[in-house]
Amino acid sequence: MSAAPDRRLNAYRDDLADIALEGQVNAGKFVAGEKRVVAEPVLDMRDHPSAGSSIGTQALMGETVTVFEEKDGLSWVQLETDRYVGYVNSDGLAVPGAEPNHVVAVPRTFIYETADLRSPVRMVCSMGNRLALGGSQTTRGTDYRLLDGGGAVIAAHVEPLTYRASDYVAVAAGFLNTPYLWGGRSGFGLDCSGLVQLSLAMCGRPVPRDTDMQASGLGESIEAGPGYARLQRGDLVFWKGHVAIVEDERCVLHASGHAMQVVREPLSQAIDRIARLYGPPTQTRRP
Repeated sequence: MSAAPDRRLNAYRDDLADIALEGQVNAGKFVAGEKRVVAEPVLDMRDHPSAGSSIGTQALMGETVTVFEEKDGLSWVQLETDRYVGYVNSDGLAVPGAEPNHVVAVPRTFIYETADLRSPVRMVCSMGNRLALGGSQTTRGTDYRLLDGGGAVIAAHVEPLTYRASDYVAVAAGFLNTPYLWGGRSGFGLDCSGLVQLSLAMCGRPVPRDTDMQASGLGESIEAGPGYARLQRGDLVFWKGHVAIVEDERCVLHASGHAMQVVREPLSQAIDRIARLYGPPTQTRRP
């Protein structure tokens, strides 16, 4: 018997399922769903329709979701970016409007009421947020881009949607000291696989969400060699439930649940410390 589809990536319950899964799963009803756009900088996606449920991942502003059900202020959705399924607050979604044409390319930035750093802050945005921008304005030597619908953002903090960073490790290093957050994939909080996913996404590389997905399908498996001497910048070291990015011949970058933030740590030190709880690395991969 074939294994059931992964519920993290396939929207089905006993009572309701994505119509695309008809014939593959059992459900009381199959629906096509409706497209919506994430209207908040970061929208938590929970595993269950309860405020006490853990965050499975997060959706970022401008990303598209398919809504299969809306009930009691919660929507059951699938994120188009990586197919992840979860429950979000319905008021964080909007009917698609102006198409985003830019992306926030720094870890965090502000949307101001007007093109002036002294004006009130309308919202705080994360890297990966997609914005619909129109005109531009310069105030006291600082260039701003104006948002469709009002507001302004520092022009140097955004790039066209076609932008691709050249070095995902440098992107990841920009998140040093960002707080660790289980399920986090934004500049406000990251887990280990979220750091890998967001950093590679800024280089135009779609990446699965969770560590086990990345360990089984991201890039190619490589031999690390004695003392991990064959690893190169950008390689990934996996443990059971954890991943770190090789920065150089000595150090890795990772969102550490031990330090509760994104840190730079000698690989040998990370291996010794993690081994006491979870064993040695399980594999190394080259994205």
